[in-house]
Amino acid sequence: MHRLGLFAFALTLVVVVLGAYTRLTDAGLGCPDWPGCYGFHGIPNSEQAQRLAAERFPDNPLEPVKARNEMVHRYAAGTLGVTILLMALWSLKAAHRAYRFPAWLLLALVAGQATLGMLTVTLNLLPLVVMGHLLGGFTILALLFLLLCRGRPPLLESPRISGLGRCYRVALGALVLQIALGGWTAANYAAMACLELPVCQGDWPAQWQWSAFHPHGVSAETYQYGVLSQEERVTIHAAHRLWAVVTVLLLLWLAGRLWRHPPMRGWGLALALGVMVQLALGMANVVLHLPLAVAVAHNAGAAVLLLMLTGTGERLWRYREERWQEARYCPEPGN
Repeated sequence: MHRLGLFAFALTLVVVVLGAYTRLTDAGLGCPDWPGCYGFHGIPNSEQAQRLAAERFPDNPLEPVKARNEMVHRYAAGTLGVTILLMALWSLKAAHRAYRFPAWLLLALVAGQATLGMLTVTLNLLPLVVMGHLLGGFTILALLFLLLCRGRPPLLESPRISGLGRCYRVALGALVLQIALGGWTAANYAAMACLELPVCQGDWPAQWQWSAFHPHGVSAETYQYGVLSQEERVTIHAAHRLWAVVTVLLLLWLAGRLWRHPPMRGWGLALALGVMVQLALGMANVVLHLPLAVAVAHNAGAAVLLLMLTGTGERLWRYREERWQEARYCPEPGN
């Protein structure tokens, strides 16, 4: 069961990165149908298959590279779904009872992700669906990592760790909101709306449009390459930048608090380094005009930061449970 979970976690990380690569290469509609591709189970490579694809979808000409990127992502996601199904079935054994609820929860999330993947295509990259699909992938990744962490033996055997809970929750909330803003930025093709640092298109406050954050109805024929105005894209990009500053400060604050506690010092150092690398990647995306490798690494960096906070939270919760058990079964004299 642990090996299945480890494989599923590694595969989920691959799927998340492949999803970012697919989106950044504009291959989200590389196949205009779902779950096949131009009516085929695989990629239409032969001349006959490409001719049939042109007949079936005359308004969506086949681009083999984009179709390949999209189908590779689907194949990986499908393999992940089968792996988590095996985990859920395996958890029915008495020996794996502790895995039963998380495994079936993961299976439900994967089913939801498959539905969002279908809607991403059928609704032509509706931004709200695209962002939800991104957050769903990150959620599955974090839960699998949490499941792996919970399977490890206790590691925190040191003096009391206190006062970190609120700091941790605030930092986690800020990071989740920043990931959502990043997804909204990508879904609305606003990553290149601002090409300057540290400002954004001069007098960007005068261009602020709250309508940029309103969920779009299914009104456009397609949302590929975005439908918002330049002012709205500037607003989304600026919001992502501004909240990035808040998130960086909160994560560094948490890293500093963790550093003061020896059992959490390694997590604090790793978190601080991860934050600085992610900040550098975000700045490089603007300065270098969104190179593919840097943009994919920026998406992966967000996933790594979420995993760091997931692992940190699990260890804090584990230590809290141990202290509670000690207080319950070994009360202090006089209590």
